[in-house]
Amino acid sequence: MELALLGAREATFDWSLIEDRISWAGAQEILALHHNPAQLTDGQKFRAWMSENSRAKLQAIVEELCNSDRTFAFEFEAPSALGIEWLEMRGVRLARRDGTAERLVGLVRIVTERMRDAQRLLYLATRDELTGHLNRTSLRTELSEAIGAARAEARSCAFLVASIDRLAAINDAYGFGAADEAIVAVGERLAGSLRADDVIGRTAGNKFGVLLRDCSEREVALVAERLRAVVRSNTISTRAGTVSATISAGAVCLPASASSSQEAMLRAEEALDHARAKGRDGFAIYTRSPQRETARLRLMSIADEVVAALKDNRLLFAYQPIISAKIRAPAHYECLLRMRQPDGAVVSASHFIPAAEQLGLVHLVDRQALEMTIHVLKAYPAVNLAVNVSGTTAADPSWLQSFVAHVRANQAVANRMIVELTETAALQDFEESARFISGLRELGCRVAIDDFGAGYTSFRNLQMLRVDMVKIDGSYIRGLSASPDNQIFVRTLVDLAENFQLETVAEWVGSDEDANLLEQFGVDYFQGFHIGEPQLEPEWLKR
Repeated sequence: MELALLGAREATFDWSLIEDRISWAGAQEILALHHNPAQLTDGQKFRAWMSENSRAKLQAIVEELCNSDRTFAFEFEAPSALGIEWLEMRGVRLARRDGTAERLVGLVRIVTERMRDAQRLLYLATRDELTGHLNRTSLRTELSEAIGAARAEARSCAFLVASIDRLAAINDAYGFGAADEAIVAVGERLAGSLRADDVIGRTAGNKFGVLLRDCSEREVALVAERLRAVVRSNTISTRAGTVSATISAGAVCLPASASSSQEAMLRAEEALDHARAKGRDGFAIYTRSPQRETARLRLMSIADEVVAALKDNRLLFAYQPIISAKIRAPAHYECLLRMRQPDGAVVSASHFIPAAEQLGLVHLVDRQALEMTIHVLKAYPAVNLAVNVSGTTAADPSWLQSFVAHVRANQAVANRMIVELTETAALQDFEESARFISGLRELGCRVAIDDFGAGYTSFRNLQMLRVDMVKIDGSYIRGLSASPDNQIFVRTLVDLAENFQLETVAEWVGSDEDANLLEQFGVDYFQGFHIGEPQLEPEWLKR
């Protein structure tokens, strides 16, 4: 038995509380953690070895009045020559007739590795991978608690959103690595300028959220000026060269101007929009206005509609055909989200997706869209479908990982699915997008970049992302036959795509003349209302 306990790295104990004496078996490894192992035969010394919080748990077990024997288990920290160790104590409390404890009998095992793994997982779940600051979800939890505490204690606090100005220009000039280094450096400067009780998190690609506890409106403006100054005051050294950065900031005072964390984040973003409208390095604080309040109420109303539609399964697809340019027949269908309202009316995604993105609900919508797509692919084996991932969702690494995991669980249909990312979304976190796309392609999916030409992506970046298809932004396609400048641009895009072995889709094709011209350029597929309108029940679905 001694050898078994030794191999399992466990020790048994028999603790007589009346004599305050502990007998151990198989305890060499456990006792060796203590600087004076002989003291661990004394219950009082054993309690002193534990952390204060753990000591209180043990004392509660000992002091409990209970006439029957009962089991107990808890984990405790203890110092050792190698640092802090974690141990688990599990056993039976033997009671006397008067309900007091007579003995504790059980075992102790070292669980340091398990606890460190748990702490590491908790860290990863609550922290932004790039900067190490809180992620959006964790920051929102902190914000919610701060608003509640401020309301209960009749105090004020504030929430500030800081956005790095013109980060896309750093991307273009120095590359994505330099932009990431700039984000990290700005985050460090902001964090270093905050008080101990304040909290910082990364809320989006170029944005940080700052919770300012116990802060008046006058103090918010002073903090914002200090944060802007610390960012602009010195250049940032990156491996690609030296860059300079500024931030714009928007803030909201709480709980006076927002009653919830969701409302606070939304109103800080509104203030940030006002600050950025003035140019770089600006600041604005949220103030109520009838127009904004009306818009906010409408936004909240739409959010309630989205939640209800998710609950009642009232999201549905309109299927728009993507037509092969050579044979003029559908090659696949893009799944365009629609919402059926309680009165039976059907509204397009533009009615509810912007609100869902602003209020953090779009993750749920995108998940529903993925599950709906897989369901249809299973039911109709001859159909190929394209599903969109919103820009907000594409910036969330944990969501992207769950997306890939869900596709892996349904890999039988993956080769008939195309996942569409907007050009802007693919640029937000280039490395994360590359991992996401690689994971999907390994499972058999194809990946398309939507609205290509509207942003900053180069074909070299597309090659690094290893996408399969580009969808040329419709603003260059509409009225193409009457626009020589757009013809030159589109022809160049198509030639480059062909060189990089990328298929091309022309969006918003509006006439036979435009379609014929695009076919001459070498475009592979057409999409547009003239070619084929989105349908809730196309013929193949009816069959």
